[in-house]
Amino acid sequence: MRLFLLALVWSLLLYSCKEVTFKEPQPAGVPALNEVPSGLRGVYQTYDQGTGDFSDTLIIESWGYRMKDKDNKDWLGRGTLSDTLVVKLHENYYFVNFKSGGQWVLRLVKPDPDGSIRFLAIDIQDDAKRKDILKKISRKLKISEFKHKDDTYYQINPTPQQLQSLIKEGYFTGPKLTRIK
Repeated sequence: MRLFLLALVWSLLLYSCKEVTFKEPQPAGVPALNEVPSGLRGVYQTYDQGTGDFSDTLIIESWGYRMKDKDNKDWLGRGTLSDTLVVKLHENYYFVNFKSGGQWVLRLVKPDPDGSIRFLAIDIQDDAKRKDILKKISRKLKISEFKHKDDTYYQINPTPQQLQSLIKEGYFTGPKLTRIK
């Protein structure tokens, strides 16, 4: 179970083999933040669904993020705001954009009133789910498929309004991370 959670968090924060991607950091036309806002900074943990105990830790700081494992070892990864990690704020969501293989991968962070955050992505890892999601998105937006090494990217180019529509229609899903500091 521990290995599963580590793989899940890693895939959520970085990228995986199959991703919906973008030509530019999203939402287009919204300026990037120079630092992570103080309200989002903090220490967050995921729950181990098998034991109910806290698992890995995400630490968000002004310059980016870092992760620690259950044993408090800081080897899981980090990201620093740069030309390959861009954060934007729009309509109460933080848009976290990672550059990968010439494409922009997007994760949304939605703060909850209790201080926790929702970490959201368009999940297309499962073959059947991917076909269904891509078919639905293709009714609204053109999808271009790109391959880079072993990765497959499904690039879309939405307007900010179209992106908000995808969010409201539930295409972005993911786990809740509980704020502990």
